[in-house]
Amino acid sequence: MTTPLGSDVARVDGRLKVTGAARYSADHSEDHWAGRLAYAHVVLSTVARGSVRSMNVDAARGAPGVLAVYTPFEPLRIYSASRGETYAPLQDRDVRFRGQVIGLVVAETIEQAREAAALVSAEYDTVPARTTIAAGMPGEPVGGDAEFPAAAAPLLAPGVASIEDALRASAVTVDTTVTQQPQSHVAMEPHSTTAVWQNDHLTVYSGCQGPANYANTLAERVGVSRENVRVISPFVGGGFGSRVPTWGDGPLAAVAARALGRPVKLTLAREQAIVLTGHRPLIEQRVRLGASRDGVLNAVSHECHSEMPVAGGWNEAPAGETTTVLYRTPNLAIEERLVPMDTPATWAMRAPNEAPGMFALETAMDELAVALGMDPVELRLRNDATTVPGTDRGWTSRRLAECYRVGAERFGWADRNPVPGSRIDGEWLVGHGTATAIYPANRSDVPVRMTLRDDGTAVVSTSTPDIGTGTYTMASIVASDALGIPLDRVVAELGDSALPAGTAAVGSRAAGTLAPMIQDAARTLIGEITALAVRTERSPFHGLDPASLTYREGRVEGNGRSATFAEIIDMADLPHIEVTTEGGAGGPGGGGAPEGPVAHGFGAHFCEVRVNRFTGEPRVSRFTTVVDVGQVISARTARSQLVGGVVFGIGGALLETNPFEADTGRFACGNLADYLVAVNADIPSIDVSWIDYADTAFSSAGARGLGELATVGSSAAVGNAVFNATGIRVRDLPITLDKLIT
Repeated sequence: MTTPLGSDVARVDGRLKVTGAARYSADHSEDHWAGRLAYAHVVLSTVARGSVRSMNVDAARGAPGVLAVYTPFEPLRIYSASRGETYAPLQDRDVRFRGQVIGLVVAETIEQAREAAALVSAEYDTVPARTTIAAGMPGEPVGGDAEFPAAAAPLLAPGVASIEDALRASAVTVDTTVTQQPQSHVAMEPHSTTAVWQNDHLTVYSGCQGPANYANTLAERVGVSRENVRVISPFVGGGFGSRVPTWGDGPLAAVAARALGRPVKLTLAREQAIVLTGHRPLIEQRVRLGASRDGVLNAVSHECHSEMPVAGGWNEAPAGETTTVLYRTPNLAIEERLVPMDTPATWAMRAPNEAPGMFALETAMDELAVALGMDPVELRLRNDATTVPGTDRGWTSRRLAECYRVGAERFGWADRNPVPGSRIDGEWLVGHGTATAIYPANRSDVPVRMTLRDDGTAVVSTSTPDIGTGTYTMASIVASDALGIPLDRVVAELGDSALPAGTAAVGSRAAGTLAPMIQDAARTLIGEITALAVRTERSPFHGLDPASLTYREGRVEGNGRSATFAEIIDMADLPHIEVTTEGGAGGPGGGGAPEGPVAHGFGAHFCEVRVNRFTGEPRVSRFTTVVDVGQVISARTARSQLVGGVVFGIGGALLETNPFEADTGRFACGNLADYLVAVNADIPSIDVSWIDYADTAFSSAGARGLGELATVGSSAAVGNAVFNATGIRVRDLPITLDKLIT
């Protein structure tokens, strides 16, 4: 059998998706719920900070089809989350941000619920809200713990008293400050929850990035035992981080369903989801670089101030996984602060720390290359780190230099004109830019169940969902390769908290985690089928030494005989055999041992932009990305993820922004008409490729995650290309035409 590993096979779930047979969270309206399913709609605050003085719900209660109206004055009991939001909706009258849930209306139809919710009115006592970084300064330092260690004391060379001294002693310095307004996840699938109670057992259909984690937190928030909660999420239409926490809408649907004794579906409108399901925080960063005349870094300082809402959210640390590990330098200082603000909760958004951190660092590196008169690629290669600065720890694999060499050749970097504004094509200024991609590679040992059935098929089961990244295909390919059976004889079961608790689909860790665990389950299962073959009386191998038998391509062979695993299972009068691995395998390395090698994915971006000489309109016309991600399991889904990551970066560079209105605390772009994302017309053909090398120091499967890697640095490549085209350095994302009109 030819292995599907690394090949360009079609997605195994592709037909379900293109035919509409794949059901997403809002699609669940089972026949046995007919006449019982109720619909909920939330009511949001219209002030940014203060308290609710009173609410008028009489008109809503009297509206057609309304079953119940809940408010802080007549609440449903919900408990605070241990992560994410720091409050529980409707449990008090405090208003922490504009758009906070202050009411819930439940009705017979979704239209009735929405119309009745519009009839609810509220009066407030308000106080001024902090909606800018300046208003919340100075903030609290990030770091000093296991999750965010970047706040450690500066790394200083012997005899150097401070990072300031190191910068002053450098022959050439640059000082770069960049800003980035909030960005919104805007995944294609709406955020929807359908909650169903059967006695004391709760089943929830909700698109989430970790059904097992979601079930744990949901049980905590509604006050029931974890064993009584099941979360079903087989297909997810994108998450980008917004579907990691258990936001307030899920618990609201659950407690309303319990109170009413019937299933309840709560689907957030797009403008509600933008407010209630997290956003990439407002960030201000300053990077200072000092180098010798020949481009060797002597000092690196990276400071950051990030929005941290009182309502809770993500601890943004843009330098922790980038500036601390990417370039070799004897002097390094990181300072990151979280600034309290009265805004909606923040949360991780695709490459949460790394994308903004690398925009700042790689913009500064480009400025340093200009100041030195050096090729930007040569500058990066000259400072490529062989060990983590300040340690002797190397990497499980680091082929960044090869990515740059291959990418430069594919792109035609040698033809770049280093003089800004010198290349003109009609009414367009043409520029080329480059930047580095880096993202931590993560894996953990999680249980995986694998089953061999008497019909000749195999099933691999884990609660990890497929959020559009291709996990169904990845898991099927690994199982097919490990068992030596055709891909169409493998079934992947995903996205259900009742299955073995796999990793959440976060941090680009699904492939790196599941692939070695599936391999381990297959090895164990092959041992089980061999043992079954020798102890089954009807088997041709009965009584033989198991060591004398071999397994190959779905068959047990030995003593001149052969039988398929399906035949052996049938001979044993069993419907199937199965094993559940509990972790602990996965091979050497792991990328996470405190004293062992560090694991990251790496890449090099090359971008060509065209900027209209008369209107200032920027357009990306070419893009090349080469990555080092270890073993690629599915070429088609890998290419899709890499292209999608670059598109994400282009959107962040040129289009995406959702600033707060300073006086109201409201997002300026509350829907997809106002919040601009890249569409086909904005994106050229994107050339992506990878260094073909299995990282067996990371795991036995050799595969590292890649879903977020291509997002990192791609915005900086666009910005650097814009500078090369125009001579204008834009440090405030996005790069819009008004900033390019001189």
